[in-house]
Amino acid sequence: MKKSIPLLAAVAVAAVASPAAAQSVGDAPFTGLRVEALAGYDQLRAGSSVDDDVNVDNDQSAEGVTYGGAVGYDVDLGAVVVGAEAELMGSSADTDYDNGDFEGFGYGNVSAGRDIYVGARVGAKVGPQALVYAKGGYTNAKLNIRSNDGTATFDDNYKLDGYRLGAGVEYAFNPRMYAKLEYRYSNYSDAKVDFGGSLPDSDRFDVDTDRHQVVAGVGVRF
Repeated sequence: MKKSIPLLAAVAVAAVASPAAAQSVGDAPFTGLRVEALAGYDQLRAGSSVDDDVNVDNDQSAEGVTYGGAVGYDVDLGAVVVGAEAELMGSSADTDYDNGDFEGFGYGNVSAGRDIYVGARVGAKVGPQALVYAKGGYTNAKLNIRSNDGTATFDDNYKLDGYRLGAGVEYAFNPRMYAKLEYRYSNYSDAKVDFGGSLPDSDRFDVDTDRHQVVAGVGVRF
């Protein structure tokens, strides 16, 4: 009988712990600080004749892979989740020749540089581990001008300001680990040329550049 008491106690502890463990995995709150890695498809293109005065109907673009990371903080209000986030991304997109046609989309010979985003999101839970959300905020992108005089390469670039809108779905594997898939659209309406210190920056001028991205990510909550 004495030997059976510790055994019964162990069974009782296991019976209590098992539902708690199951709840911790199945009931994953979308709340707290999060850090994530992102990668996906990136396309920049002329939005109107403002970016391309040669041919109004041109659909010239630059395409590549975007990559980087984000940090955010969410508050779980029950059925709704709200949060703020910031991203720092890079891209392999650049101009090229497509069947002999130079794809400059109004900027000349450029490659995409860093992309900064700061914004907010709001989501709705569609299950204990899934969240559908929309997002929006400010974005600042850089286009590196690829030029040289035969002996030196110049560090000139365009700096573009605009807004970003997006939507996605996030799935929590457990309270700490999650994955996401997201589409976002950015429009840049204001730009200036940064001459890298050799000359003063240019005055700001109007542009109309569209950016389409589809990214996947994995993250950790703390």
